[in-house]
Amino acid sequence: MINLEYIRNRLLQKYLNILGFIRQKNTIKTTAKKNTLKYKYYRYRSGRDQYLKKVWGNEMETKKKFLKPSAEELRKKLTPIQYKVTQKSDTERPFHNEYWDNKRDGIYVDIVSGEPLFSSVDKYDSKTGWPSFTKPIEPHVIVEKEDRGFFMTRTEVRSKYADSHLGHVFSDGPKPTGLRYCINSASLRFIPKEDLEREGYSSAGSTSALMKDRGKIAMDGRR
Repeated sequence: MINLEYIRNRLLQKYLNILGFIRQKNTIKTTAKKNTLKYKYYRYRSGRDQYLKKVWGNEMETKKKFLKPSAEELRKKLTPIQYKVTQKSDTERPFHNEYWDNKRDGIYVDIVSGEPLFSSVDKYDSKTGWPSFTKPIEPHVIVEKEDRGFFMTRTEVRSKYADSHLGHVFSDGPKPTGLRYCINSASLRFIPKEDLEREGYSSAGSTSALMKDRGKIAMDGRR
């Protein structure tokens, strides 16, 4: 004998499952759309596209995606040490580089792409001879990779968009993160606080808006 009640319940359960799947799919689409809009807003406020247009001119399309210049173009634009560090994963000499003892307020951007990477708010003196930071300006602007060179295992840090070698991150840093991002000066370009707006890294009235928009402490000279 056919159990109509059982069949009805099974069909109802399948309908509810399909309805739940559709709702979940729509939620994922809505979340992805919101995240895309947030990134587009961040990218505009960061000034990365303005910097790329200023430095590289018409050599690349920057409206949709950063296109890394060829090795030949990079050799023309970068100094020998900048090219060796960013493209060949070389390491500059400690205490003999541009920013190891820099105490000015501002941000540090990728020398190739102009993407904001680190803030002076998070910079500290690690006594190593290289610029050191407790964290990047935003977690997603860097990529970490395992480095097994020199008979040891370390965590390499590279920029997300230009894939520039930046340095390494270690777990011997100060609070609150306990991390030490040991970065090569040759991978960076420093933008002083007073030049943020002129360089296109702030569309607001305050030159420290870039930091404030990211929930950073206003740059007041603290290290």
